[in-house]
Amino acid sequence: MWDSVTGFAPAPDRQDGLLAADSWLVEDGRVRGIEHHVSRFSGACVQLGLSPATLERFWRGALAELPRTGSWFPRTELREDASLALWIRRAPRLLGGVRILTWPHADPRAQPRRKGPDLGVLAEIKAMAQAAGADDALFTTRDGLATESTTASLLWWEGYELCLPDTDDHLLPGVTRALLVRQALESGVVVRRSRATPQDLYDREVWLVNALHGIRPVTEWVGTGREAGPAGRAPRWQRLLRARARALADRPTSQLPWHAIRTTEGSSS
Repeated sequence: MWDSVTGFAPAPDRQDGLLAADSWLVEDGRVRGIEHHVSRFSGACVQLGLSPATLERFWRGALAELPRTGSWFPRTELREDASLALWIRRAPRLLGGVRILTWPHADPRAQPRRKGPDLGVLAEIKAMAQAAGADDALFTTRDGLATESTTASLLWWEGYELCLPDTDDHLLPGVTRALLVRQALESGVVVRRSRATPQDLYDREVWLVNALHGIRPVTEWVGTGREAGPAGRAPRWQRLLRARARALADRPTSQLPWHAIRTTEGSSS
């Protein structure tokens, strides 16, 4: 738990009243896109009434607390009582592929564009998918269009073009997705928004991407009897993504996007 006067102190884990959260992978002090995680979490907190100055102090302390050796998966949290916390957690085992179950019900998230409020129900759905032999569950819109999973953004390839869902109102602003889109554009790859059902994706190279695992190609569409498309591009792009990691010491807090945090104040988007 964090206090603006005393800084960080140990506190019991809490499962109630989570308003916003963010998490990222730290490997031997190296992180991909930490500035994006700072902006996403802080933007949500400002919309919920915290001051940019408070968040700047919190983040300076939080980044100083992160271990510089080992593999970690820390999480920042904002609770209903306006308390801020940093949980320094060991990273779970990283997976190189993912078996997907298309969730047969409506997307239950109340706030899909903010990470935090729906983490409880997402964990329940993921557990049900795992009980069915999958690793994660893929959501769809009312029209049957694929959006994202309980834990990751969706990307796929159509020929030489990298595609992402054309359904922003249903999508969390994924940091890893943004990093891969930037990498694609820098590499001269065409990136476009597309509308696709899960059935449209069965023979494609499909990725679920997030801050923990990076790129996980879909290896099985559970319960369909269909084989997943070959994932020939994934190894190279995973290497490119890993190369975007930077040592925390290489990105002093004075260079983090505090200005961007301040400009989000009062924003509703």
